[in-house]
Amino acid sequence: MLTLLRRILWRLPHDGTVAQFGAIPWRGHAGQREFLLVTSRRTGRWIFPKGGRIAWLSARDCAAQEAFEEAGVEGVVAREPAGSYRAVRIRPEGRQDIEVEMYPLEVKVELDDWPEKKQRRRRWASFGDACILLSEPGLVQVLRDFAAAGQDREDKP
Repeated sequence: MLTLLRRILWRLPHDGTVAQFGAIPWRGHAGQREFLLVTSRRTGRWIFPKGGRIAWLSARDCAAQEAFEEAGVEGVVAREPAGSYRAVRIRPEGRQDIEVEMYPLEVKVELDDWPEKKQRRRRWASFGDACILLSEPGLVQVLRDFAAAGQDREDKP
């Protein structure tokens, strides 16, 4: 019971904000970096894959799992996050504050079939197009910081 309680408490920031983890899927294409965006299930907005903590996975492995489930990609996840952002998630039961830690994921495999294929669309976009398509300002800033830092260097497991 204590182990379960620790897992639950570890998942929640102390201020009541819910922790989530996401991936910034990217690849090199024609000498440029491209980013893979997916649509959200409820609103159809363009986002990067993200989701809640899975108790038995590390933060970066949670990000990789979300990229697999939502975008159908696998690859190499950076050891350190590119950054984080706060947002508000509106649910039928009310609003919920979330903080999302984003991990760059260099895409090595793009699957033809994946768990949420029928619920989402995916699209490769240039840096500029991704900044326009992403509707969450905090997420755009994390992407800008990642691009500026060049975190695709040998920052691999």
